[in-house]
Amino acid sequence: MVLEEQLTAFEMLHFTTQKPEIEKAEEDFISRLLEKFSMNVSALNNYLKCPLEFYFKTLIRIPSGKSENLEFGSAMHFALQRLFEKMQKQEQQLFYKEELFPDFKWFMIRHRENFTKEAFERRLEYGEEILNNYFDYYVNTWNKIVAVERNIQVVYKNIPIKGKIDKLEFTGKEVNVVDYKTGDATGKWTKDKLLKPNDKQPNGGDYWRQAVFYKILVDNYENKQWKTVSTTFDFVEPDKDKTYHTEKVIIESADIETVTHQIIEVWDKIQNREFYTGCGKDDCTWCNFVKENKLAVALHEMSEEEV
Repeated sequence: MVLEEQLTAFEMLHFTTQKPEIEKAEEDFISRLLEKFSMNVSALNNYLKCPLEFYFKTLIRIPSGKSENLEFGSAMHFALQRLFEKMQKQEQQLFYKEELFPDFKWFMIRHRENFTKEAFERRLEYGEEILNNYFDYYVNTWNKIVAVERNIQVVYKNIPIKGKIDKLEFTGKEVNVVDYKTGDATGKWTKDKLLKPNDKQPNGGDYWRQAVFYKILVDNYENKQWKTVSTTFDFVEPDKDKTYHTEKVIIESADIETVTHQIIEVWDKIQNREFYTGCGKDDCTWCNFVKENKLAVALHEMSEEEV
């Protein structure tokens, strides 16, 4: 006789290896959303992870609470943006220490409702410390010829694509794109995101794809005739030894071909409304959300390759 616990476990295993399909939204509603849709790298990444993730997070944008990590990262980005803007206006003069990052504190206070009292005080102190140390670490080596927070939108292969770039560093017409990251630069999670396509990640890592996507954006921007030679991910939190890290991605022509194919394929699927069925992976937040809340109108068997 099969034990009840074993039967339940078998049913759950079978359940989690199926792709959930949700009910299709009204076509007029979806059409209006897609008329205004431009592809950015977050949308591309979301779709490649799971079509349902794209549908919920990018297309219909269901509300979600601001996390402390997200708000802290936004405060760091804002502080660095304002730092380089001030450096440009003051003709690269050095600041007094207490004048370096007032905008970090301003941003944190403005968004303090997204932190607990203890977390706000801890992150405020931590952020000011690592930003000042970050300044000391890089101030003598920074490229001062930069553009910050540049919104770029182009039409590429008849597809509107866009992005907001943290910083562009110039050497003549050659550009190094800089994207700030918070978190652990040395962890496996980060290393996986930097990988090119391989057997384990046939689509490549999210950071690698972001680097290539930004090159496509910048190289096709208006009449600037800029050429992106690299993308640098600048980790503004140090490791346990107080060392700051950057990861530079050199982009090859084969990388551009791969990401161009991804952009075209995903764009076509989105336009064909292929976002109502999930990926079915065990660890997919959105597939499990649909199953647990009984939002699925159908469950599709996954092939052995997909499982």
